[in-house]
Formats: sequence, C-alpha cells, structure tokens
Amino acid sequence: MITAYLPKFGALVARDLTVLRKEFGMFLGRTVMQPFLLLFVFTYVFPRIGQGVGGSGEAEETFSTLLMGGAMASAMIFQGIQAVALPLVQDFGYTREIEDRVLAPLPVELIALQKVVTGAVQGLLAASIVFPLSVVVPATEVRLDIHPMHLVPVLLLGALLGASLGLAVGTRVEPRQVPLVFGLLVIPMTFLGCAYYPWQALEAIPWLQWFVCINPLVYLSEGLRMSLADGVPHMPAVAIYGAMLTATGLLLRTGVRGFRARVLA
Repeated sequence: MITAYLPKFGALVARDLTVLRKEFGMFLGRTVMQPFLLLFVFTYVFPRIGQGVGGSGEAEETFSTLLMGGAMASAMIFQGIQAVALPLVQDFGYTREIEDRVLAPLPVELIALQKVVTGAVQGLLAASIVFPLSVVVPATEVRLDIHPMHLVPVLLLGALLGASLGLAVGTRVEPRQVPLVFGLLVIPMTFLGCAYYPWQALEAIPWLQWFVCINPLVYLSEGLRMSLADGVPHMPAVAIYGAMLTATGLLLRTGVRGFRARVLA
C-alpha cells in the first residue's frame, strides 16, 4: 500500500528541490553568512590581532577544531527551521498554500514527512557548504581526522533532527510570532548548544551542564566533533546517538500531529 504512494511522494520532493535549485543563490546566502562570520571573526580575526580564543598556539588550533563541528551543527539545525518551519508558517497563514498541497493524493502524514525529507536534504547541503569554510577560513591549523563510520549516520540523523524540529515549530507558530522563534528559540539554542565549546567543559558549571542536555544542538555538535577530529573532547557515542534518535522521534511525532491538526482544523 505504501509503495503506491512513493511516486507521488517523490514528485512532491522533486518539486521542492526544483524550487530550491532555482533559488539556490538565496539558499547559499542564508546558509553561508552566519557560519562564515562566526568562523572569520573567532578563528581568523582574533588570532591575527593576538586575541585568539582559548589562548595561543595549540589552544587556538583546538578551538578552531572544536568550532568546526559547532558551525556545521548550527547550520544544519537552523536550516531545518528556515527550510521547514518558516515556509509552513506562511502556508498555514496568509498564503494558505497548504490547501493546494494537501490536495495531493497522499495521506496528510506523508505530506508532513515530505516536508521533513526536503528539509533534511537542505540540511545536508548546508553541512557540505559549511564544512570547507570551517577548514579554509581559520588562520590556525584545523586538526581534521574524518571517521566515516560516525560521520555518515551523524549527518543523516542531524539533517532529520533539524527538519523535524522545523516541522514541530512550523505547525505551532503563527505569522505574528515568527520574531519570537528567533528571540526565544534560535538564539538560546545557539549559545547553549555547545557549538562554541565542548559539553565536557561545562563540568565547571554542573547545573548548566545538565540543563543544556534538553538542547538537541548539543548532541549534533558533539557528534560532528566525534566524527571529524581526534583529540577533542566529546560525549560518548552511545549518548550522542541515543539522544539524537530520541529527539528526532519526539519532534517528528509532535510535528506530524501538529500538521494533521492544523490541516484538519
């Protein structure tokens, strides 16, 4: 029965990817700007002016290596919000384009999953764009040591995690509340997502170390560090995979339920 829906499902994905191809310049701009400025200021400008984060010499190299995973992780997570949540807010709001989408001969749940798949593809593209930036931009050496057995599942899970978060947010936010998404969700997630520092370093602040565990960005940041570099601290692999799978499942379930409720309201 499900196989009968695959061609239609694929057609919707292909439609969205065609739109992405035509608007690739806009996608590139929104994907590159924030991580590029982050890397440029903290790993190029600061070392050049003698104010390297973490110290000098090996400490600067360690920070550049740590930031590589964090920059990629934040780009993937927030690509999910930009690619899934914000369009859904518009579709459910004044454009009502969602009414055309749900006329497709697919169950409502599969239309929601199609949004997640398209958002995940964009998340993977974002990671592939930010990765070379995080290696080339720093003025100090980045100690790269890729572990494909970890990198592939972490990237796939991270892309689905970001898109599932976007679905959950997009089905619960009204157009007038969009500024709150950035003020109350995006900014706190960024600064408390271990993108700029390893989770292990928070041992000095025990209450904060456990509080940030509710942030899914933490696990993607740690997972990418585990996958891309040796000698930098990260969470155990079991904790990373377990948390990412759990968060993705919960967010996806929440998003699909919210999507169905909004469509059938």
